[in-house]
Amino acid sequence: MAPMTRDRSTPSGAPWELNATYYAQRASMGLIITEGTQPSDDGQGYLLTPGIYTDEHIAGWKRVTDRVHAAGGRIFIQLMHVGRIAHPDNTPHHRQPVAPSAVQPAGKMFTMTGPQAMPEPRALSRAEIEQTALDYRRAARAAIAAGADGVEFHGANGYLIHQFLSENANRRADSYGGSIENRIRFATEVTAAVVEEIGADRVGFRVSPGNPFNDIVEGDSAALYRALVTELARIEPAYLHVIQTGDDALLRWIRPRWPTALIVNRPGRARDRIAMDVEEGLADIASVASMSLANPDLVARLQANAPLNEPNPSTFYGGGEHGYTDYPTLDVP
Repeated sequence: MAPMTRDRSTPSGAPWELNATYYAQRASMGLIITEGTQPSDDGQGYLLTPGIYTDEHIAGWKRVTDRVHAAGGRIFIQLMHVGRIAHPDNTPHHRQPVAPSAVQPAGKMFTMTGPQAMPEPRALSRAEIEQTALDYRRAARAAIAAGADGVEFHGANGYLIHQFLSENANRRADSYGGSIENRIRFATEVTAAVVEEIGADRVGFRVSPGNPFNDIVEGDSAALYRALVTELARIEPAYLHVIQTGDDALLRWIRPRWPTALIVNRPGRARDRIAMDVEEGLADIASVASMSLANPDLVARLQANAPLNEPNPSTFYGGGEHGYTDYPTLDVP
């Protein structure tokens, strides 16, 4: 199950019983990767997203992981620092967002008073970059304390790690900006720190090569990801999770060079194509998003060749149980 933001945590960022029910319903998936979960106050961008850096967060996630494990599932918490994709109205401290550089992103952020332009962020100092790495490390330790089987770095979709990788969001002139070697430094440093903290077998990393979402310009994407994958491979996290939307030549380059499990997600696949990359030898695991959102018993439905529920986009973000825990299941003998 691929990570999907659902905006249904408590205002303080703690998962609660509704979240525990949602994830436990989907425990038959081979692995659940949770929604993006902020490692700090600075890491929050959206309303009602969960955190994993306070005792309250740990207790909330413990409720989730206990339910998933009792149902026979496994669960990794995705660590998502949004960087500049934020608005002060949505964060606990109401401060200016932070990013590699002071470059305002295009687009608007939904807040309690409606959509607002995202402000220009404040560039992180070197000391703050080091502190952010410590925040990730602390969050990973908290995730394990909460009973998670591991964590996944969100290095995709225009959030903080992806901002460091990009050319337009990262205009630094120090060792974290400029060349590809410098732009991948933050990603590899935080991964190495968390691997040291909780072990490589409990760490995954997600990327989205060529994805311009959230106003990202990567430059030479193929060269960027060849460099990033090469350095991450030296650390040997448990898996690499690729959102694959275009460059299959890059995926074919990655495949023989990646030393552990390779997960591939292709948005919009038909049900009969879910396993295409596994069958073709390009991946070890396929991840699915909205299909598992709408079908808590997706595995049983696929095994029985049964009809699938259609996801309702109007209930993706925010709200209660409707469109979250009330999708019907199929009684499969």
